[in-house]
Amino acid sequence: MRKMDGFTRGINLGGWLSQCRNMTEEHLNTFITEDDLKAIAEMGFDHVRLPVDYTAVETRDGAPIESGFRHVDDCVRWCAENGLHLLFDLHMTYGYTFDPMQKDADRAVFFHDEALQQRFFALWRRIAARYGKNETVAFDLLNEVVLPEVAEAWNDIADRAIAAIRPLAPETWILVGGVRYNNVASVPMLRRPADARVVYNFHCYDPMIFTHQGAYWVPPVREVRVQYPDTMEHYAAVGRSAGSTVPLADRLDTLGPEFFELLFEGAVRHAEENNAPLYCGEYGVIDHADPASTVRWLRDINEVFDRHGIGRALWCYKRMDFGLTDPHYADIREDMLKALRVR
Repeated sequence: MRKMDGFTRGINLGGWLSQCRNMTEEHLNTFITEDDLKAIAEMGFDHVRLPVDYTAVETRDGAPIESGFRHVDDCVRWCAENGLHLLFDLHMTYGYTFDPMQKDADRAVFFHDEALQQRFFALWRRIAARYGKNETVAFDLLNEVVLPEVAEAWNDIADRAIAAIRPLAPETWILVGGVRYNNVASVPMLRRPADARVVYNFHCYDPMIFTHQGAYWVPPVREVRVQYPDTMEHYAAVGRSAGSTVPLADRLDTLGPEFFELLFEGAVRHAEENNAPLYCGEYGVIDHADPASTVRWLRDINEVFDRHGIGRALWCYKRMDFGLTDPHYADIREDMLKALRVR
């Protein structure tokens, strides 16, 4: 499979320019600094994925926020100075959010509203004009399209966005993910890439009853506590009692690398058939999970990533309930880095 050069083992900078309740100057100036990018490089990562909500870089009426872009500029510079690449992820655009905490959000309107789509294209043209000539920067079009029924509309929008970007960023890697929160099973629903610099993108938190156990924003698994690995029979039973499904429950006896092999099978085939790189923009385990189980899950999924040449970015660097550098992981952080194959 073709690889996305420069984007093999990365980590997300979630919570800085995205999913932040109070985007104050104090937060923006202190949450991520140059020292963090230096530390990420020293850990052995080769890139960061930078989630950016539109609210950080443009006003509600679409005018650019120069101070917000300057924080992105800083991160691009810090990455370059520390030998890192950067993936600019548009985490939320005007008129669309994936965020499950926004219960009343209309997650379909963006895919049928031309004005909202033109706003999306205009923002990407602005981003491309600013970073499109930088060989160390790549673009992730939109984080986690939720509804399966908008799959074809999203294919159309993605193609139009790529066409808008290309005059300004002819060689930039552009990532396109699928529906159902960018589920790996949705990759085969993506069209043939518009050009040779388009990448198929997915996220992986399977099985959710393990990776999101105790998550307050996922009611079915809020009270769940399980370890990894365990028998599929046990996972399926816990899933049924919690109202959560477990992929491949009818095909495997236990979890392990074979689980991820089967889970990624369709995406790998689709990428190979279309000569496209495959990339996992988010994966990780919540800090409620047993730390030793977290290491084992990370080890197994990274084994399969490497086997198929899949680039990836861990969720995430700090806080956000998954932070690699948080005190919860202090005793096992070196083991985690070895499991992530950056050591």
